[in-house]
Amino acid sequence: MKNQKVYIIGGSGFIGTSLSKLFNKKKIQYTSCDLHQNPIAKKNLRIDIENTESLINFSDANVIINLAAIHRDDVYPLSRYDDVNIQGAVNICEVARIHKIHKIIFTSSVAIYGFAPPGTDESGKPNYFNDYGRSKFLAEQVYKKWQAEDPGNRTLVIVRPTVVFGEGNRGNVYNLLNQVAQGRFVMFGKGQNRKSMAYVENVASFLDYSLSFKPGLHIYNYIDKPDFDMNTLVCEARKVLFGKNNVGFRLPEFLGISIGYFADLVAKITSKKLPISSIRVKKFMGITQFSSSVSETDFLPPFSLKEGLTRTLRYEFLEDNSDKKTFEAE
Repeated sequence: MKNQKVYIIGGSGFIGTSLSKLFNKKKIQYTSCDLHQNPIAKKNLRIDIENTESLINFSDANVIINLAAIHRDDVYPLSRYDDVNIQGAVNICEVARIHKIHKIIFTSSVAIYGFAPPGTDESGKPNYFNDYGRSKFLAEQVYKKWQAEDPGNRTLVIVRPTVVFGEGNRGNVYNLLNQVAQGRFVMFGKGQNRKSMAYVENVASFLDYSLSFKPGLHIYNYIDKPDFDMNTLVCEARKVLFGKNNVGFRLPEFLGISIGYFADLVAKITSKKLPISSIRVKKFMGITQFSSSVSETDFLPPFSLKEGLTRTLRYEFLEDNSDKKTFEAE
């Protein structure tokens, strides 16, 4: 592992920044490859994965970690998912062939499973419902084809994280925690539905761990276990923020859905995006729970899910980090 020269595509993003910090600490040789500068990386390379020529400087790499992706739900035109997520994979594999790079680590997503049954593991049937999940699944096939061309020498690691949260991220977990912090959170339903989550520093640590994998195809869902149900998640947040051990105000499920539909109507009439909708309410009350074979490896996450949540809450709401970089996500 010490002689590996790692090129991180998407190095200035949310997971990429966390991985860069870890590599700095462990003194792993790496180059951050992105359209944007990574200020904590010692070596940056401006690349565009849609353009094979911009990847030509990968000649001294022996590991590629691809974190880059089009992710948001409001991307237009929809062909952008194909351009970045699928064609990007084609270009990366072509460069790996040219420069005889034999190890690729690709962050896919549990979105390839769609609305999967609780406990879906790596053998789960792909059942994506949006272009993000579709394009991630098809990108996986591109990488698998590359690995199968020389299976005795090539290593492909596909990591499918569930929703990733952590310091600086502005995704759905942050939005929920921010509502709790602002005293605007309302629990809909019984709150017993479980949500699989992953703390960003644990994801970065697993990507680092996967540098040691031998030739072959390695596929892992990444989830920090045990899963929290919504009652536990909100209780833990309120405990850290306010010293209270309860979920606060609660409304029955039918009323929550009714409020969501009313918000849909208001949004349609006013042409404005609202923080609540029927889809968001249904997602909130739904079960999103996956299983993972990571536990069958020797990997041990550096932080428990509770510790990751506590670190995120303190960073975002109890400390002044307004001058720090944030990462937009859907």
